[in-house]
Amino acid sequence: MKRAAWWVTALVLIAGGTGVAWYVRNNRAADFNFRTVPVERGPLRVTVTATGTLSAITTVQVGTQVSGTIARIYVDFNDRVRKGQVLAELDKRPLIAALNDAEAAYERALAEVRQTERNLERAKRLLAQNLIAQADYDAALSNYETAVANLKSAEANLSRARTNLFYATITSPIDGVVVSRNVDVGQTVAASFNTPTLFVIANDLRKMQVLANVDEADVGRVRVGQSVTFTVDSYPDRVFHGRVEQIRLQPTVNQNVVTYTVVIDAPNPEGLLLPGMTANVTILVAEKPDVVKVPMMALRFMPPREYLERLRSEGPGWGRRREPTAARDDRRSAMSSASDGTEGRPAWFGPRDPSRGLLWVLDPATQRIRPVPVRTGLSDGTYVEVQGDVAPGMEVVVGMVSTSERAARGPNPPQSPNPFMFRRF
Repeated sequence: MKRAAWWVTALVLIAGGTGVAWYVRNNRAADFNFRTVPVERGPLRVTVTATGTLSAITTVQVGTQVSGTIARIYVDFNDRVRKGQVLAELDKRPLIAALNDAEAAYERALAEVRQTERNLERAKRLLAQNLIAQADYDAALSNYETAVANLKSAEANLSRARTNLFYATITSPIDGVVVSRNVDVGQTVAASFNTPTLFVIANDLRKMQVLANVDEADVGRVRVGQSVTFTVDSYPDRVFHGRVEQIRLQPTVNQNVVTYTVVIDAPNPEGLLLPGMTANVTILVAEKPDVVKVPMMALRFMPPREYLERLRSEGPGWGRRREPTAARDDRRSAMSSASDGTEGRPAWFGPRDPSRGLLWVLDPATQRIRPVPVRTGLSDGTYVEVQGDVAPGMEVVVGMVSTSERAARGPNPPQSPNPFMFRRF
């Protein structure tokens, strides 16, 4: 009787253990839910983004070289001016008085030269007749030379006075538009130490430039002649076009952030762009019109270690199609180097090579996923070009489906007895 009871108890424990194992097996299988996306074919553009400021290509600050009071102003903001056109005038009365004084000093110096020259000629004749001493002749010569020097000084002062009077009339040095006026009639300007800026004139606002601040990490990919698109806040729905004109070598450091100034030629035939506007710049650094591409997430994905260990335990019969020896070795190396939930590094990679990657592809014949080594190319940060045993339409794994996502989708469908059967979401 006791022997029969023992056998009954053993059978119950075995049945219970089998049921628990089956339950755990199916629940673990339910955890292996992957998210896939199709491999795509299409264009791929690599861009660099930056912000900058619009400005005129040629901007001239017009000032004054003499001090005085503004007597007249002939132009205002946004006025178009021609080269040589009068912009303003200073009060000329003090300058005219200084010019008259310089002219009088010049006349006195000229008269002194004439007098000392006659005295020198007379002394020369008397010395030839031995009627005066040599010292008297030398004194006459010295007086003449001093008078000539004084005349030159008076002539220079006269020229300076005329120049100052000329500078009292302020003219435009270029053809352009007045974008700034910093003075009013009656205002006193002093040019003692530096030249005050009275007007700012932009040469031609139909040709503008953007001074973009490009990060040091991106400036190495920027080249002269590359196409540029940009927008401004005033016209958010309008895209403007330009071209890289210059990459300046002098860096700008602001709070330990290093940027370089990239000059972008920006035509402005409609006159919509104004100096000082902020431009959101996109520089096209590389482009391919037709490539096979996958999301970057697909290259970063690696199945959990438990899934790989179970998959590897099935041996070479894990798929219906037998793989070549090299590909099978790559797959096993990839599975051996994987870590739970993180990106693995297959042994076949050898030294770190950023041009290589690994995709996990859904095999339609077996409805399981398999590793496929690829070479990578252009990347825009979201998609990356791939070359290898992949084609448009193939499904690649990009991640796991979380418990909350599965709960949001509702109850899971009946599971296959095989825990490695792929379930696509």
